[in-house]
Amino acid sequence: MATERTAATLVLRLAGAGLTAAMAAIHLRLWAEGYRGLDTIGPLFLLNGVVGLLLALALLGTPVRRLAPVAAVTALFTAGTLGALVLSLTTGLFGFVESMDAELVRPTVYVEAAGVAVLAVLTVVAHSRPHRRAQAPAPHHRHRTDAGGARRG
Repeated sequence: MATERTAATLVLRLAGAGLTAAMAAIHLRLWAEGYRGLDTIGPLFLLNGVVGLLLALALLGTPVRRLAPVAAVTALFTAGTLGALVLSLTTGLFGFVESMDAELVRPTVYVEAAGVAVLAVLTVVAHSRPHRRAQAPAPHHRHRTDAGGARRG
């Protein structure tokens, strides 16, 4: 059971990091290919790309005992990014309206939706891992002795 859980955690960790890195790469590519000239949206795309890469690295490098909070933050970041995309496709975001037919929009929706799902599951799995605690040494019982050296109680 522990081996299966460890394998599942590893697969989820790698998938989550890969999806987060893919999301970051998409944002950096779009920023480099023209979004950099957009007020507000341009800097946000650059920020999203950099933070996404840092979170992907954190998912890979964080010890298992601290993985749940990192996975949760990354899931929330990815969900926020997906939410921003949905806003830009519907009502617009900071005056920018995106089209579903624009380059990389559909792949971005798939990557971000899968990222939210994988990272949410990783958060739950990492949080439910049994915590190993160092065993305390066995208590040392001292026996009282009376004035003659005989044990009491």
